[in-house]
Amino acid sequence: MSQVVRGVIARAKGEPVTVENVVVPDPGPGEAVVKIQACGVCHTDLHYREGGINDEFPFLLGHEAAGVVESVGEGVTNVAPGDYVILNWRAVCGNCRSCLKGKPWYCFSTFNADQKMTLEDGTELSPALGIGAFIEKTLVHSGQCTPVDPEAPATAAGLLGCGVMAGLGAAINTGDVGRGDSVAVFGCGGVGDAAIAGAYLAGASTIIAVDIDDTKLEWAKEFGATHTCNANETDAVEYIQSVTDGNGADVCIDAVGHPEVYQQCFQARDLAGTVVLVGVPNPEMKLELPFIEVFGRGGALKSSWYGDCLPSRDFPMLIDLYRQGRLDLDRFVSETIGIDGVEEAFHKMERGEVLRSVVVID
Repeated sequence: MSQVVRGVIARAKGEPVTVENVVVPDPGPGEAVVKIQACGVCHTDLHYREGGINDEFPFLLGHEAAGVVESVGEGVTNVAPGDYVILNWRAVCGNCRSCLKGKPWYCFSTFNADQKMTLEDGTELSPALGIGAFIEKTLVHSGQCTPVDPEAPATAAGLLGCGVMAGLGAAINTGDVGRGDSVAVFGCGGVGDAAIAGAYLAGASTIIAVDIDDTKLEWAKEFGATHTCNANETDAVEYIQSVTDGNGADVCIDAVGHPEVYQQCFQARDLAGTVVLVGVPNPEMKLELPFIEVFGRGGALKSSWYGDCLPSRDFPMLIDLYRQGRLDLDRFVSETIGIDGVEEAFHKMERGEVLRSVVVID
């Protein structure tokens, strides 16, 4: 039978979130109910609250989470009750043209649960990114559950569910950073610092962090940045060229999602270098580039969606690196909070005071 649990709801655009009772149905075919242990407060959740994703209010927020499978529906074989899992918002279908080409990280027909969670009055909820994890228990498609080593605490493991995976993947998967490469990362929040960590893991020799906040630049050093540039005080393109023998970086990563930042990335890369866009632009933004330079510089201009990750491949591997001490996921956690602290966590995020607030659910 269905369960009633507490969850964080955004009822209307720009209004403070509330903690309310949510009805979670038993899992149907292909579905799973997961008891959430921890969920990171991601900027995407704030986008939902502000109406920046769509207007399908009310939203059940939260998506960057880890927990334990409580029950599964008919036909589920990839997970079982008791499995410790990270939730993902790209449950690949296996049948679309991208999957059939052997590139499932580009899958455009991903799965979500068929049933709806509701408020007690029957109002249907729209779960953020098809997950909705600021809640004691949530209903997802079983393909959104990726089993990992239970020795990794949920506060760290859950971060791979979105922002940290996006940044790591932007460097490792999309940017294909290799040993000895030079990398510049513009924007040193959670995603940008994860890109720096990914570049460091991949063996980049020069890692340049660019931001307008000195505190964030200090954070970037902790994740492996070898150089820092405050773009309010120094021309970022000239600085990057100055520390790369006048050439520019092999890979430039835009973790902001702003046309001016993207243009800096474009100008700061070496000939035949790569630009990776992982920051999410506003839908109204426009980009203008000198077309002859798009041709003349060569290389690649890429977008990175969820770090071009394949959860079944990448999550267990990254958790192994964490357990070996080679990927410090704990460093991303600025604070742990209760389910009632999400609204204040949004304000801290807006003020740039935290990398990640993580909701811990007892």
